[in-house]
Amino acid sequence: MERTASIRRTTKETDVRLTLNLDGTGKNAIHTGIGFFDHMLNGFARHGLFDLEAEVNGDLEVDCHHTVEDTGIVLGQAILKAVGDKAGIRRYGHFILPMDETLVLCAVDLSGRPYLKFDSAFTAERLGGLDTEMVKDFFYAVSYSAMMNIHLRVLDGDNNHHMAEALFKSFGKALDMAVQKEPRIEEAWTTKGSL
Repeated sequence: MERTASIRRTTKETDVRLTLNLDGTGKNAIHTGIGFFDHMLNGFARHGLFDLEAEVNGDLEVDCHHTVEDTGIVLGQAILKAVGDKAGIRRYGHFILPMDETLVLCAVDLSGRPYLKFDSAFTAERLGGLDTEMVKDFFYAVSYSAMMNIHLRVLDGDNNHHMAEALFKSFGKALDMAVQKEPRIEEAWTTKGSL
């Protein structure tokens, strides 16, 4: 049985429609109105092997903030719904991803407790139509909506494009590891009885 979720969230600032399949092959169709953000979400989906469809209409005449943050909220909600009761999954995932001169670490825990630790030193204010400060805000929104720990750290890097892309790709790889089935257990992997 495929683990999927489709969610729509509409506010006065954005209209976000998103479908996520955790057991996909990386197929995606992403349209947020922000080309660089689409590129980042494509990297997340392709390297996490998640099928992802996202159609986002936001108030880009203001700036990119609401579009990026609300997409993070909805993606987090979709992850939480698709993963279900977390029975029999690995729960933890991690990945160190090289991208040319850049090296990024990502570790996640589908713990039911939201937390983001983010360490990146962007030197550019914008990448295409994406404000670089919104990268952290995106992952913050995902962590709180998905009720998961996310630790992201740029260990080395000079190129801002590479740093951002490596963050999204490493998150996809770490999340893919965390949602994989663990054949040795059937229940949620916790001493508490449930996550």
